[in-house]
Amino acid sequence: MAKEAKKLIANNKKAFHDYFIEDKYEAGIALAGTEVKSLRLGKCSVKEAFIRIENGEVYIYNMHISPYEKGNIFNKDPLRIKKLLLHRSEIRKMEGQIAQKGYTIVPLNVYFKGSLVKVEIGLAKGKKLYDKRHDIAKKDQNREAQRQFKIRNLG
Repeated sequence: MAKEAKKLIANNKKAFHDYFIEDKYEAGIALAGTEVKSLRLGKCSVKEAFIRIENGEVYIYNMHISPYEKGNIFNKDPLRIKKLLLHRSEIRKMEGQIAQKGYTIVPLNVYFKGSLVKVEIGLAKGKKLYDKRHDIAKKDQNREAQRQFKIRNLG
């Protein structure tokens, strides 16, 4: 069986900067037809989005899907609350971990898997300011090492 290609629609780089991602899940998302058409055009943002579990169901808030130009009356509110589709066992596992202090759920990517729209969500723990500084310093060191390596191989 061939692995289906993922066509990335939107990603959340800010999540990797602000959180330690400990666990990842793939969730389906309940959408209207015009929303899917808008996603095919790449009109989506998850930068400000967050996820909550309410009554055993998972919802994504502030995920912006621009209205479809040719959708007229069928367009939905761009910031409406959307339901994520996960297995009950996955939801229970996440609920148990969120009960611990400092854990939250953030959207990481939105993509097409075949004809289905999927959201990759991550169980995350917030970074402190010094953690962010450490990551930036490590990135700078790697960049400098790459530069030195390139100079050495060219010269």
